Formats: sequence, C-alpha cells, structure tokens
Amino acid sequence: TVWMEIVPVNYIEQIFYHTDYDQGLVHLKVLTQHSAPVECVISGKDMEPVCINGMTNSELIVSLPDFHPWTPEDPFLYLVSLKSGVDRVSSYFAMRKCDIQTAPDGTQRFFLNNKPYFQAGVLDQGYWPESLYTAPTDEALTADISRMKKLGFNMLRKHAKIEPERWYYHCDKLGIIVWQDMVNGGGVYPMWYVTYLTNALQPLMRRAPDGKLLWGFLGRGSAHSREEYARELADTVAALGRHPCIGCWVPFNEGWGQFDARKVTETLRALDPSRPVDEASGWFDRGGGDVHSIHNYFYPLRIRPNVRTVALSEYGGIAWPMPGHEPPRKTYGYGTARSRAELTERYCDLQRKTVLPQLKKGLSALVYTQLTDVEDEVNGLFTYDRTAIKPDAAAVRAVNEALEAEFEKAVKA
Repeated sequence: TVWMEIVPVNYIEQIFYHTDYDQGLVHLKVLTQHSAPVECVISGKDMEPVCINGMTNSELIVSLPDFHPWTPEDPFLYLVSLKSGVDRVSSYFAMRKCDIQTAPDGTQRFFLNNKPYFQAGVLDQGYWPESLYTAPTDEALTADISRMKKLGFNMLRKHAKIEPERWYYHCDKLGIIVWQDMVNGGGVYPMWYVTYLTNALQPLMRRAPDGKLLWGFLGRGSAHSREEYARELADTVAALGRHPCIGCWVPFNEGWGQFDARKVTETLRALDPSRPVDEASGWFDRGGGDVHSIHNYFYPLRIRPNVRTVALSEYGGIAWPMPGHEPPRKTYGYGTARSRAELTERYCDLQRKTVLPQLKKGLSALVYTQLTDVEDEVNGLFTYDRTAIKPDAAAVRAVNEALEAEFEKAVKA
C-alpha cells in the first residue's frame, strides 16, 4: 500500500508497543529523528482517558490495572492519540498474551491470556483470480477474515506471504490470530528430495543433519541468500510485531530455503520474545522452537505428548472441482470428492474421527488446507472467486464447535 502525506521536519516515524499482560503495563516508544516532547492519550470504551507526557525516542510506561483483554471472541483495542510538535498520529494496541504453558492435563498447550486456548485455523495463501497477489479491494481483505470467523475458525496461517498492513489491521480489529510465515526465497531445490523423498521417509528425514550440505539441497547454498533472509526476518518482525493478531512466527515451511533453523529461532526470540516460534512447519524438524509441527496428508495420524506443544500445521486438502468454478488446467488436491455432499462427509469424518481423538493426546492447534482454491489447487473451503462455499457451512461450524468442546474437556483431564 502506497500513500503520500505532508509531515513536519521532525515527524512521528514509528511507534512500538510492548504489553506486559501479567503486570498490566504497556511500554510505548515513539520515534522521531530528533527527541522532542510527546503527549500520549490512551482511551477505550467505559474508561477514563489516560494521559502521559514524555519525550520521543524514550520509553513511556503506562499502567492499566483493570485492563480489557483482547481475544478473537472479544477483540478489544485501546486507542492511542499522539501529539509531538505539530504532528498528530492515531494508533492502537491490545492487551493480550500468547505463549506456551503446561495445561492442567500435563501437556504443553497454546495459551491465550494465561488460559489454554484451542487454535482452529486454515492455510491462507492470499491469491486472487482478478489480481493474483494483491487483493482487489479493502473489502475483499475483510471478507476473507469474516468468512472464516463465521465458520468457527479463530486462526489463519498466512502462508509464505506478507500482506499489506491493512490486512493485519483488519485481523486485529475483527479478531483472528495469525501465524505468520516468513517469505522463503533461496535458489532452486530438487523436488525429488525436498518433497517426494522427504514424504516417503518422514521419520528419518525430519532429523537430517542441519549442515551446509543440506542447505544446498534446500536452496540456501548461497551466503548472499542467507544474509538476505536474515535481513528480511528482522524487517518482518519490525513491520508486523506491533500487531496483536500475530500469535506465532513460522520461519521455515517444509524445508523451502531452510538453513540453520536453531540459530534462526534464537534470532527470532531475541527480536520478539513475546510470541511462540514454529521453527520448522512440516518436515526437517530440528527439535527447536516451541511447536512440534506436523504436516499430514497421506499417513495415519498419531499424536504423542511432546516437550513442545503439538500442532497439525497442515492437513486435509480434500479437493472438489466445483462445477462452474474449475480452473482451466489440471486440478490438484489430496484426494478428490465428487460432490458437495461427499466433500462435506469426508471433511466431517476427517475432523471428527481422525483429528478430534488426538486432542486429548496433546494436539493443540489445527491448520486445515485451505481457505480458498488457488489456481489449480481446488482444495479450498471456498472457490477461488469467493462466490461459493464448497462444503456445507453449518456442518463446518458444527465440527469446529465439537473440536473446541473436546479440547476444553481434554485440557481439564
């Protein structure tokens, strides 16, 4: 998104927030080229505005003893008005805490605001038939988020893409958790190794040594490429880390451009210690990060309690080329249904008979593939043009309610 505005010489360039949920504090830093007085007013529904004066480029600490937490069910945002010289800026933040803790059942779970929280999400690639990588309108951005919430999902995994910042604003405001993938570049990698051999020998390949030889196979043989990734990693956290919707960082997906995963995770934690890290979504797991992250499309699903929380970070992907919405090429998915009724039945069976029983074994988050059809991938819940939902909407909502109820029962065991 590009815009122009007239600003004074010493204007407010950036705002950084760090919220301390347990202490009821918000740490605020307003950046200008030269330090100057700044006035900050924090307001929200049913509260007296809080005013604090200080200097830009220095930390301001505000106490909110009876704060209103942010959740997907109640996405409460505090409004911030800033004044420095003649410059005026409006902003917002939220009081919320995303981390991993031990649940009452003794397993590691995702927590939101110090309570076990089941994350039911979908893979969101963010493609559009009329404009490919850019949403055609701002309303289109909000519609995708709202559709998923109406179906009972509370999380989106933004897959190997960074959206315009308005998308994250809408996620903050509408209330949905975002797992943010880093963009994975690098060189060409051999499909026979990264995709086919790794899927065939998953238990063995997940722990392949993380050395320079493997980096070459994964498209990161170039030192320049690795340096560029490090810069983009820091830039991504700086750009998006202020958004309360961001609930987990995902530095690598299925080995694409993966290298030195443990070091990258340590770097991420130094840049942002407030969020969990899914070090390797899918294959090539180094045992680091906060998430034991499983991609499962072909094998029986068996979850075992882990020292990290367990997430089924990709699964499902049942295809149905809906009549009138087929792509002009070969279609792709992980098994193909022949009708809406069959798609709905297979989706419900997968969720209720395969996934639901694993929740009591420590499964804590789900990412179904995927939000919409994408080009020749026809395994979306919605068609590519977003004009039709493919499975029965009521059935999808009912399944999500059943999964959440089972999770609540499991964590209390």
